[in-house]
Amino acid sequence: MSKLMLIEDDPAIVLGLEDALKQAGYELSVYTDGADGYEAIIKKNPDLLLLDIMLPGRNGLEILRSLREENFHFPIIMLTSKKEEIDKVVGFEFGADDYVSKPFSIIELIARIKALLRRTEYQKKKPDVFQFGNVIVKFKIMEVLKKGEPINLSVKEINLLEYFIQHEGQILSRDELLDNVWGYDSFPTTRTVDNYILSLRKKLEDEPSKPKYILTVPTVGYRFISK
Repeated sequence: MSKLMLIEDDPAIVLGLEDALKQAGYELSVYTDGADGYEAIIKKNPDLLLLDIMLPGRNGLEILRSLREENFHFPIIMLTSKKEEIDKVVGFEFGADDYVSKPFSIIELIARIKALLRRTEYQKKKPDVFQFGNVIVKFKIMEVLKKGEPINLSVKEINLLEYFIQHEGQILSRDELLDNVWGYDSFPTTRTVDNYILSLRKKLEDEPSKPKYILTVPTVGYRFISK
């Protein structure tokens, strides 16, 4: 069972999230004061933190910055109101993994939590090198080789390829790829996914018109097969 921590001083949000997250199968600790919450984080080291920005005792951005400076690497989702949108830029610079704006959908928040926990688990297990066919992916240095020669992939192309490798064999819809590679707060279209797939195939497949690894699943999406 994943251990989550919530630092939030709005009683209505606390009550709603306590019920929803426990029903979803998570162990949840709740703190309403920033200073108390920070001390609890140091002791408990949760699997994921839900962190409000405006808090008594110590604000969320200060907590975020301190945690990253002290090398706590668990995912952090910031909770923000519309008037605090400008803090998103600062938060991402400090090391936030995601943001949700109040009022938010609990269903969407749980989906984001699941995605971040899956990504974290994958990062722990991720091999340093992954090979399929004549392509070698070196994750640590973000380098991709084909037939021993470096391939020029954009960061987004590497992220997309990594997501495919992470979910090898699974059928992935365009919407899922948009949510998990581009992010909920981006505004690309499903056509964007198709264009990136086309680019990856041209760079990685021996016969891009007859792909062997990045396969189309008609009317659904795509699937990656390494063998």
